[in-house]
Amino acid sequence: MKKEIRFVSADEAVKVVKSGDHVHLSSVASAPKILIDALCRRGRNGELRNVRIHHLHTEGPAPYADPEFDGIFFHQGFFIGANVRKSVQSGFADYIPVFLSETQKLYRCGALPCNVAMIQVCPSDKHGYVSLGTSVDATLAAIECADTVIAVINRNVPRAWGQAMIPMDLIDIFVEGDTPLEPAKFTQPNETEIAIGRYCAELIDDGACLQMGIGAIPNAVLAQLSGHKDLGIHTEMFADGVLELVNKGVITGRNKVTDKGKLVSTFLMGSQEVYDFIDDNPMVAMMDVGYTNDPCIISKNPKMTAINSAVQIDLTGQVCADSIGTKFYSGVGGQIDFVFGSSLAPEGKAIIAMPSCTSKGESKIAPVIYEGGGIVTSRAHVHWIVTEFGAVNLYGKSMQERAKLLIQIAHPSHREALDEAAYRRFGPHYHNFSI
Repeated sequence: MKKEIRFVSADEAVKVVKSGDHVHLSSVASAPKILIDALCRRGRNGELRNVRIHHLHTEGPAPYADPEFDGIFFHQGFFIGANVRKSVQSGFADYIPVFLSETQKLYRCGALPCNVAMIQVCPSDKHGYVSLGTSVDATLAAIECADTVIAVINRNVPRAWGQAMIPMDLIDIFVEGDTPLEPAKFTQPNETEIAIGRYCAELIDDGACLQMGIGAIPNAVLAQLSGHKDLGIHTEMFADGVLELVNKGVITGRNKVTDKGKLVSTFLMGSQEVYDFIDDNPMVAMMDVGYTNDPCIISKNPKMTAINSAVQIDLTGQVCADSIGTKFYSGVGGQIDFVFGSSLAPEGKAIIAMPSCTSKGESKIAPVIYEGGGIVTSRAHVHWIVTEFGAVNLYGKSMQERAKLLIQIAHPSHREALDEAAYRRFGPHYHNFSI
């Protein structure tokens, strides 16, 4: 039976939030802006204290993390986006380190309370179902566990299939608002990123199943794949670069074992074209992050190929991806979920791709990780490393062999210094053997 909808204003809806509550926000492009603004109005009026804000990551403004709300809201996200990075690094906001696959478990096992879930959904269909659209991730778990669920019915939210479809009975309070979803802003790949994309593409076999994020390097990789055949998608997110390959018949999902023929993701961020593409499209399955990022499920797809990035890699292959020294920059995310899952898959490949240098010209391949830097992918998990100077496979290689291989793909201006650092670390034998 279809639930009757009674709309209230955003200001009325957020009155259910009490001081000390934990509030979950739907993520990425689908952050419920009108509810966030209403909640901040209550904060400015002095009505709330110590409300904790959780989400995977949001695009657009994040006013609740501003210093003006110190003592009122405390952001504890599962990932650090650009909109909260300054606040996190200055201590006015914080970050919960967690594998992306387990963000949903935080709610379901009770490690993290959820008093109020604030979400966005598309209008109801004739069966009384709405869709979470571009943001399933940990939001589905938050809905299941929350004391109160507030939903913005938004005509701009696409009617995505998969576990994005939920019955209206799970929602307690309805608000109407047609705020456009936040679009992603991409830059064109530069020469370095194009070279990285070319080396990554050479590692991707016909029939492979892909995971990669968004940004210049993933777009550069996808741009090199138009000659491939029967690729599949099982990922935590995808963006515009995938659409062209679908339209060309390159991405078919024909060789997938799980969800054959479908593009599987847990959240999306792209242009309006991406949001239109997933609308009422049975080819796309938007799933719970506990499914998309489960290494056991990932490993079932043959030739599973994961491409992730890094802040820094040391000469033994340790991958720092969430911080620059003691400054938290992003998060654990799904990197290890997919590195581990891909390495277990038949003919699977786990790839870490990054420029050889920072924008300041510092080598991203370093003798040691900066003090305070966090190791996301361990030296035992790492396989392929790619820079604009080539690709090397560290799997099964000793420490000294790894150092020599990594120096081969470091920027030429830093190779001599890295070689000297490796000699000091490993001793005279280091220079007496070749790989």
